Amino acid sequence: MPSRTPDDIRTALEQCYTAMEKLAADLSDADWQAQSLCPDWTVRGVFDHVVGIEAVLAGWLPESVEELPPFGRAAEFVADPAPYPDKMHAVFEQRRSDLASLSPEDYDRPSWMPVGPGTLGRFLAIRVFDIWVHERDITTALGRSTDDGGIAAELSLDQVDNSIGYIVGKKVGLPDGTSITFDLTGPVTRKLHVRVDGKAKAVDHLDAPDVVVATDSTTFIQLASGRIDPQAQIDAGRIRWTGDGELGDRAARNLRFTM
Repeated sequence: MPSRTPDDIRTALEQCYTAMEKLAADLSDADWQAQSLCPDWTVRGVFDHVVGIEAVLAGWLPESVEELPPFGRAAEFVADPAPYPDKMHAVFEQRRSDLASLSPEDYDRPSWMPVGPGTLGRFLAIRVFDIWVHERDITTALGRSTDDGGIAAELSLDQVDNSIGYIVGKKVGLPDGTSITFDLTGPVTRKLHVRVDGKAKAVDHLDAPDVVVATDSTTFIQLASGRIDPQAQIDAGRIRWTGDGELGDRAARNLRFTM
């Protein structure tokens, strides 16, 4: 997996903010109330979640892994009666300013994260993943196209890549002594290789994997996020496999590791 710089993370977040602002500007009243891919949220609920968390992070710079962000700000954002585009833009502008003020060293600050102790840079990379996936929770539900390439997509795929050993070992349950390659054909192209040798581990290369699962990067991320139905993707030919048919079918149906 490629290493990421602070500039990569900042650029990816700024792309996510801009994409969400453009999306909001083009929604009808009915669109705002439509069901998203998240079972409990309408389109408006997804926006409230995404922008509310960015409001929580506005101006926040952690001093330790124990210091929680001020989560009460999310409810304050939702309750704010200001026109939605205005209050969303204000939050994103503050976050752009925050990011511009961070030094490279700030990205290495110890920080609370939703997945456990880490660094501020790692937390911000997770924010890219969260926003990128939530944008597609809206656009996929509304039948709208998105630009699924670029650095934000690459960082979002990184979050799945980081967990690919866990996914293959615990979710797919690939047997000991077997191996798998995920061939992501675009817009982000990448090959993810995992061998099970007592434990499922990512490896740099496989000469002859037992199964090769091919799909596009967006379908892969949405399946890993539990957002879309695996059977529908299999039926549509958006995910397919060669080699061991039983292992390929199992992998295609069991990529979900988060929601």
